[in-house]
Parts: sequence; structure tokens; C-alpha cells
Amino acid sequence: MFGHSGSSRSRVALAGALGVGLVFSLAACGDSKDDSSGSTDTASAGIDCSVFTQFGDIKGKTISVYTGIVTPEDTPQKKSYEPFEKCTGATVKYEGDKSFETQILVRAKAGNPPDIAYVPQPGLLQQLVATGKAVEAPKEVSDNTDKWFGKDWKAYGTVDGKFYAAPLGANVKSLVWYSPKQFTEKGYTVPTTLDELKTLSDKIAATGSKPWCAGIGSGDATGWPVTDWIEDFYLRLYGADAYDKWVKHETPFNNADDTAVWNAVGDYLKNDKYVNGGLGDVKSVASTTFQDAGLQILEGNCSLHRQASFYAANFPKGTEISETGDIYAFYLPGKDATTKPVLGGGEFVLAFADRPEVKAFQYFLSTDTWANLKAKASSGWVSANKGLKIENLTNPIDQLSAKILQDPNAQFRFDGSDQMPAAVGSNAFWKQATAWITGQDTTTTVNNIEAAWPK
Repeated sequence: MFGHSGSSRSRVALAGALGVGLVFSLAACGDSKDDSSGSTDTASAGIDCSVFTQFGDIKGKTISVYTGIVTPEDTPQKKSYEPFEKCTGATVKYEGDKSFETQILVRAKAGNPPDIAYVPQPGLLQQLVATGKAVEAPKEVSDNTDKWFGKDWKAYGTVDGKFYAAPLGANVKSLVWYSPKQFTEKGYTVPTTLDELKTLSDKIAATGSKPWCAGIGSGDATGWPVTDWIEDFYLRLYGADAYDKWVKHETPFNNADDTAVWNAVGDYLKNDKYVNGGLGDVKSVASTTFQDAGLQILEGNCSLHRQASFYAANFPKGTEISETGDIYAFYLPGKDATTKPVLGGGEFVLAFADRPEVKAFQYFLSTDTWANLKAKASSGWVSANKGLKIENLTNPIDQLSAKILQDPNAQFRFDGSDQMPAAVGSNAFWKQATAWITGQDTTTTVNNIEAAWPK
């Protein structure tokens, strides 16, 4: 299953002061000459190794990390840890596992958890805390999170009023892919409101072209792209507070607002005048994989494709992804140009041990310094860390995502289905969305999903 970063659907491709001031000094680190292996030089990385002395002498200690981030995305992760290892003399033992989400619960319940797990869902984080094996984040990590991340992000790492996990990576789902070259040729303008998005869609449709291409096929997870559309529009039409209540089931799935959201999305995805450019009629949306759908933009068969930042990896090698190139993306606008709801995902650093070396590594990962080291080490990765320097990101979509996440008006909300019970979020929601695309009416769809909610 692929698609939602922050879940089993993940594509997991995902300098300044370090808390009290992590400005690297060569003297503090001792001999930090770079070696022929291409490892990171702590001096050039800009780390003051003395900041780690607050955790005591941890030389020779080992920190085990367990995660769903596997090859090849694990390589830049490991590389970004090298300054920490050189500064402290500790070793980070990294274990990537595609079955992470099921195995981490098994390990925690069996009393055999890792020191640290990168948890890609708030719901899974809550389950792990409920095992009683997780430990609260140290004050140093909490302080860093207050400094470098928004309150929305800290709330997702908090369970029952206690803070457990600082954010790691992030992705932005509120994007629309398009061709800047086509927009220039056709005289189209990037919309800044939902009304302008509808007007643009009508303008393209009036030329005889289908403005949108869409695909929701994803194996056993078919249907999840519709849930992203629904979540994005719920945020835009009714706001973050209403979205939170809906996700928590404080308002039913078949309430009037929810029905209106499905109908608003249906104005796009179930509109024969709008979809499915180069692929067929409305029903082809269900039979087209999400990976293939957006490629029709390159063929000139459609102009718009709503999909997350990680979708950049699906375009063929040689595709110029830039503001003036073959492909780029724009922020899916809000109801007006001043509101900035952002749907996305990410991972959180949860510890199961409170040894000094574990705290030190948590501290390192919660800083702006680590975020910038990681940005320089990889492409296709971004963080919501406010200290992340845009220029350190290596591709235009990462840069765009970071700008969106760092916008002071941004209201970030985690993918809703990733927070719902599995019977809904990764079952009924997906399946009923697929039935809806292929002809089922909205009322039946929302009633069926509401009926699936655990009593």
C-alpha cells in the first residue's frame, strides 16, 4: 500500500542554535577531520559538541532506532547522525522494517521495544503510549519543540496531557500539480482561493479539455486519495476546529457538513466535464493508480492533479520540476487568500528508555541543526522545523513544502484517516469512497461509513 506518508501507505521518502545554541566548534569535538568515506565533518556541520555534556559521558553507549524508513531513504537518515556520533562517541543502531507498524506494537507489548521508534501516526503513538512502555520526552526536547515547531505539531506528540514525541519529518498533501509551461502558453493563472480554482477548472473545461486527472487505485488501499480530497475540503470549508471534531467522531460522519464536503469534492471528481483527462470517464478514476494519474499532465491531456509532495518521485527521470519547468505544484487554496489550512503527515520520535544517551539523541533530532543536516543529506524530505533553512533543501518541491509549513498563517492538520480507528480510516472510508466514485450516492456513502465506526 502506498500514498499516505505517516501511515502504512507511506512513501517514506521523506544550522542556527541547537536548543541552548549548537554552534559547532572544532575544539569541542576534538579531531573531526573528514575521512575518505565521505562521512560528515562535525566542524563543517557547525556543531558545538559541548552541548551534549549536559547528558553526561555517553561514549561507547548504543541507541537503538526502529523505523519504517527503509532503503534507499535510510541512507541519508544514517548520514545525518554522524555528527552526533562523532561528538558523543555513542553509536546509533538503525533498524528499518517495512512491517514496522505492526511489529512495533508487538515488540512494545512483549516488553522488547527499541530505545527509539519513529512513529508515523498520532493514533499509533497513542496505542504505544497505552502499552505503558513509552516514556515522556525530556524537558530539553519539550523546550526544543516549543522553540522550533508550532503548537499543532506538539499537540500530536502529546497524549493525555503529557508530551512524548517531538516531530521528525513532514509532508504536505495540500498541493495541486500542474505544468508551468502549459499555464504560460494558455494564459492560465495559479488560483489563490477555492472560487478561483473552480473558475480555472471551468475555463479549461470550456476549451474542450478535461482540467483534472485523478487516480485512486492503490492495491488493497484503493480509495485513500479520495479521503485526502475530503479532508482537504473539510479543512477549507469548515475550519480546523470542525475538522478536529469530525476526526474524533465528536460529530457523526453523516452530519450535514460532511455531506456537503463530499458533494463539493464530487463537483470535481464526479464531474464528467472535469475528469479524467487522458484516462476515460469518471469511473476510470477508480481503475487508475494514483501513481499513473498525474503523468497525463506531461502528455497535455489534463492540467491539474491534486496529490501530496511525495508525488514528485513519480515523474520520469529528466522531468524538469520547477516554477518554470515541465511540472510544479501550487498550494491548494483556502476559501480566501488569507486562510492557510494545510493537510499533511509526518513522523514522531518516541522513546521507550530514559537513559542519558537516548535523551541526548532525542535532543539532537529535535533541533534545527539536525533538520538542516538532514536537508543537506537528502532530496524528497522536509520538516516543519521553523529553523530549517529553505536554501538547504535540494529540490523545488521540498522548498515549496517548507515555505507552506513555515507560513505563520498555516494551520496544520494531520491526515484524518490516519487518526481514525482502523475499521474506518483504513477500511470503510477507503472502500466507500471507491464505491462513491463508481456511482454510489453521497447519502449512502456517509451513512455506511458512520455505521462502521466502532461503538
